[in-house]
Amino acid sequence: MSGTEKKQAERRAYNRAAPDAGELAAGIRAGSRTALARAITLVESARADHQDIAQALLADLLPDTGKAVRLGLSGAPGVGKSTFTEAFGQYLTGKGHKVAVLAIDPSSARTGGSILGDKTRMELLARDPNAFIRPSPSGGTLGGVARRTREAMLLTEAAGYDVVIVETVGVGQSETSVAEMVDMFLLLLSPGGGDELQGIKRGIMELADLVVVNKADGDLIPAARRAQMEYKTALHLMKPKSAVWTPSVLLASALKGEGLAEIWAAALDHRTKLSGAGELDRVRASQAKAWMWTEIREGLFAALKADKWAAALLPELENDVASGRVTPTAAAKRLLALVLGEGKGSQ
Repeated sequence: MSGTEKKQAERRAYNRAAPDAGELAAGIRAGSRTALARAITLVESARADHQDIAQALLADLLPDTGKAVRLGLSGAPGVGKSTFTEAFGQYLTGKGHKVAVLAIDPSSARTGGSILGDKTRMELLARDPNAFIRPSPSGGTLGGVARRTREAMLLTEAAGYDVVIVETVGVGQSETSVAEMVDMFLLLLSPGGGDELQGIKRGIMELADLVVVNKADGDLIPAARRAQMEYKTALHLMKPKSAVWTPSVLLASALKGEGLAEIWAAALDHRTKLSGAGELDRVRASQAKAWMWTEIREGLFAALKADKWAAALLPELENDVASGRVTPTAAAKRLLALVLGEGKGSQ
């Protein structure tokens, strides 16, 4: 066996071995990127035994979490999210921060596959020893985030990363879940103005703590400034989320590294004001409760799919709904009643 084949065999054996929560926790606290990557893989695993270990690991590390600045970044495809994230991440590491980027790639609705190309798109940041980039597939989860993004965030915080950036799939009707897990929600827009403004969902704008008009360089500077004024006007028509923070609109050029200092200053100002008013603690407490209910919904759905009685009844209900013999609501109620234990004895 060659040296390469031996290393590959050792790696396969390592991956097959059951992870030890204590060893992973020690590695994460020591700043091991390998331990951190393996821990995130563990929490993303659907295996029941892996989930048991993952929950033990998270319980161990929980006291070491919560100290990072949590930023969410969203924007339409093509607005330059990856370029901005890389430039902003490099700016922060240059200031002595440790930055974790949790980048969510859309999963194919047809195959379930995902490209996971963020390390390629952020090549310079990926090589930075003070940065950690973890691409994860959305797996069809609504909200533009992977189901286990919250756990991954806690793991990176325990590993000593003091800035965590969640880069979402992109702006869409249901892509607001990121606001339920970060301190500050950044909406990245292009200098389209006018027609561009018409396409922005009001719900997304209302969630934004900071709007950044990217690509404000070269010939696009006049358009970026016009867009800035239009977005400012739009924000003034909306009720702010916080009594102590008014969202603003900043210009940036990720390509030239301009405007990044102002964005970071705004993020720190936002954190200071919310912390001073006690809002940050209240926001995070609310997020924790929302996370719990998300897990309850996901768990109930998983239980429904795993129930043998429901599996037997489901084809019949689907045919009845498709043919119009039964309303979807009535079919859903019947299935839920079955899973909750009503009527199984009659099957």
